[in-house]
Amino acid sequence: MPPCFCCFNPPSTSISKFISDQPFLSLLETKCQTIKDLRKIHAQVIKTGLAKDTIAASRILASCATGPARDMDYAFSVFRQIEKPNLFIWNTIIRGFCQSSDPHVAILLFVEMLMSSLVEPEKLTYPSVFKAYSQLGLAKNGAQLHGRVIKLGLEFDPFIRNSIIHMYANCGLLGNAWKLFDEDNDKDVVSWNSMVMGLAKRGEVEESWRLFCKIPCRNEISWNTMISGYVRNGKWIEALDLFRQMQEKKIRPSEFTLVSMMNACTKLGALEQGKWIHEYIKKNDIECNVIVLTAIIDMYCKCGDIETACQLFETAAQKGLSCWNSMMMGLATNGFEDEVFELFLELESSNLGPDSVSLVGVLTACNHSGEVGRAREYFKLMRERYRIEPTIEHYGCMVDVLGRAGLVEEAAEVVRSMPMEPDAVIWGSLLSACKIHRNLDIAKWAAQNLIILDPDETSAYVLLSNVYAAGGQFKKGVEERMKMRKKKMEKQPGCSLIEVNGEVHEFVAG
Repeated sequence: MPPCFCCFNPPSTSISKFISDQPFLSLLETKCQTIKDLRKIHAQVIKTGLAKDTIAASRILASCATGPARDMDYAFSVFRQIEKPNLFIWNTIIRGFCQSSDPHVAILLFVEMLMSSLVEPEKLTYPSVFKAYSQLGLAKNGAQLHGRVIKLGLEFDPFIRNSIIHMYANCGLLGNAWKLFDEDNDKDVVSWNSMVMGLAKRGEVEESWRLFCKIPCRNEISWNTMISGYVRNGKWIEALDLFRQMQEKKIRPSEFTLVSMMNACTKLGALEQGKWIHEYIKKNDIECNVIVLTAIIDMYCKCGDIETACQLFETAAQKGLSCWNSMMMGLATNGFEDEVFELFLELESSNLGPDSVSLVGVLTACNHSGEVGRAREYFKLMRERYRIEPTIEHYGCMVDVLGRAGLVEEAAEVVRSMPMEPDAVIWGSLLSACKIHRNLDIAKWAAQNLIILDPDETSAYVLLSNVYAAGGQFKKGVEERMKMRKKKMEKQPGCSLIEVNGEVHEFVAG
């Protein structure tokens, strides 16, 4: 938490009068677009003695907590300089932190506010605190605050009620959310949207759709929530259909919806649809921030248009680390391994530096190019140079690169040395390597662990059967297939997707 600063003296009447004048307010609104501007204005305020005034301090606080020059560390330092914060100041700092990456601070400040006994929270305070609980996934803790709200007779306030419903729905306590939702005879679109989101988040996408259809007055958020729910649950074609309906009704999508749509196009390999959405973003002057840019680059990479992805990456004014990572992964999976290594060197010399995901990208490139020595070196440097602890994804890359190169024994040793339990992907990767290089002993070990991890997974039986068959032990190969039949397990048929005239069609083998 940012450090505490010394408090100031109480305000004078003349300062209060000046601070309410338009020039000061105008200065904050028009000149304070960055934290640097705000610091300059704050310095002038302190120099002239205006910082002693609560109103002046509250205006500065509001600018750095919720304005364009947002900086919560600085906001906190301003807050600690105020000797007797009033209700507006408490609400401002709590709201600022609930909208930040540190929502837990909002809850700590609320508790501090209660303990101070100088200012009592009122109905505008509670929605921010419930939102903080929602972001942290602490609905059970938030339920205690819900009890306080009931005791105070504030449970029927629409803003507070909506924030409680959203908290329960977002954290998966749909029973609690439904109870409040059903009891509300004057439901507004906010509560409907929260329930649609909560159902989709728990995987009940059909029920989410039925509720969406019942919303009496859908707004932009309703459509955006339903599309995101479809994408979250792998209903990509349904998401595209709903997006088309949204366009027909002239409803403007949010940045989050466009990112969801890009993800849907990526999963479907729908390049033309992805291009259309990219054009829509450009024509409608929608801000192409780092999140949107990453989604667009990722779509072009995974749909095979690596040239356009490179052009976007190279011409981007602002590139976040996520953009670098998407570009490296895209190059690696499209067979441009040398370009990945070059890009990784550029990233190393940039002001960003690689992270855990960057190393997955470069190890994937080693895997596709078969450069075992290089993979070993990067894996070794993770701790030594980059101070990055290998995750299960990094171990998976190493197992894959060693297995593909025929070093099955070394790959098995990597699995044994892992500090975490191997997942189904790692066991499957090792089993696939055993099939290619006909290592029956390790294949049995990998298959047994894969079956223990996921008894309903057919790939363990199929791959082990193939290993037996490749080694000439056809009878044992048939036995593995018979085990599947006895358990009434069926191998999922392969499927492929093709885009024709902007429409995605799915084909299933057989």
